[in-house]
Amino acid sequence: MKFLIVGCGFTGAVIGRELAEQGHSIVIIDQRHHVGGNCYTERDQQTGIMEHVYGPHIFHTDDEQVWKYINSHGNFKPYINRVKSIVKNEVYSLPINLHTINQYFKTNFTPNEAKNFIKNLGDKNIEVPQNFEEQALKFIGKDLYDAFFKGYTKKQWGLEPKLLPASILKRLPVRFNYDDNYFSHKYQGMPENGYTSIIESILNHENISVELTKSFSKQLIAEYDHIVWTGKLDQWFDYSEGKLNYRTLKFEKNYFEGDYQGNAVINYGDETVPYTRISEHKHFAPWETHEQSIYFKEYSADCTDEDIPYYPVRLANDKTVLDKYLALAKLEKKVTFAGRLGTYSYMDMDVTIRQALDISKELINQADSI
Repeated sequence: MKFLIVGCGFTGAVIGRELAEQGHSIVIIDQRHHVGGNCYTERDQQTGIMEHVYGPHIFHTDDEQVWKYINSHGNFKPYINRVKSIVKNEVYSLPINLHTINQYFKTNFTPNEAKNFIKNLGDKNIEVPQNFEEQALKFIGKDLYDAFFKGYTKKQWGLEPKLLPASILKRLPVRFNYDDNYFSHKYQGMPENGYTSIIESILNHENISVELTKSFSKQLIAEYDHIVWTGKLDQWFDYSEGKLNYRTLKFEKNYFEGDYQGNAVINYGDETVPYTRISEHKHFAPWETHEQSIYFKEYSADCTDEDIPYYPVRLANDKTVLDKYLALAKLEKKVTFAGRLGTYSYMDMDVTIRQALDISKELINQADSI
C-alpha cells in the first residue's frame, strides 16, 4: 500500500519504518526544514554544543521494548536529570524530597518524621480535590504548594491553578529520602549524538521517502491508500467544531563563557520571574567538554496559528470540543490520527514511540486483510 505520513517527528518516523519493513511504500512530509519534530537537535555553530532546539528532551521509560527499540537506532549514554528550583533566592532540589523538606523548613527530619509532618500540613477539609490547587493543598499543604507549584504552574499554563484539573497532579512527586533523580523510570539516558541522528536512522529505509518544507493539502489524499496524520486534530477538520487549546514555548538563547548555572535545568518558582526555567545544554552531555556555554530562558504562552504547538491544555471546554472531533475521527476510514497533536494528549517520548508501534501493528493487520 501507499501511505502518506504527515509529520516527521518520532510518531511519523516510527510508523513509517514499521510499515516500510513490511514492504509498504511510505512518503513522509513535514512543513519544517528538518526531521525530528520538536525533538530536533543540532550542534550550535559557535560552541559545538548539542542544542535541543525546541527545549530539553530527556529519555526515560519503564518500557523495555521501547528502550531496546530506540537503542537499536543510536547509542544512549547514562543520564540522570537532577532539577533544581530557585524560590525566593534559595536553591532547592526537585522533586520535593527529604533534603528539600529539611532545607525549606530548617529541620533535620528522618523519613518517618517527614512523612508525618507533611501529612499534618495537608488541608484536612479537602476530601475529594476538584482542581490542581486543591490536589496540592490536600497532600502537601500551603507552604510547599506556594513555593514550588503555584507560581510555576500559573506561568506554565497561563491560568490560575484552581482552573486546572486535579488529574494534572495525579501523583504528587514527594520523596521521603534524599533521591534527587527527577524521574523514577528504570531506563534513562541521552543519545550520544542527539535525537536527530536517531530519527535519521529510523527513516533510513529504501521504502521511505521524506519531503521537507512541504505542507499538507487535502488534494494529496487521492494519491494514497491511507494517511497517517500527526498534526493538530482540529486542523484536519478545518476547525469545524471550534479550536482546541494548546500551549507553546518561547526560548531566549544566550551565550556564556564558562559554566552559567552548573546544572542542566533550574526552575524558577516565583511568579515574579517571567520565565519558567533556564536550561544549559552542555550539561545534557556531561561526557563532552566545552569551554563556552549556551543557556535558554523558557517562556510558556498561549499557542496562536503562527506558533508551534507543544502540549494540549485539556480544560473542561476542550473536552467537549475534543469529544466532537474524536467522533468525527472514528468516521474517517482512510486516516489514522497519531501522536501528541493528532490525539490531543500529553505524551512523553517513550509513550509516543509505544503508541506508534501499536498503531503500526493495527495498520499492518488492516493492510494484510485487504
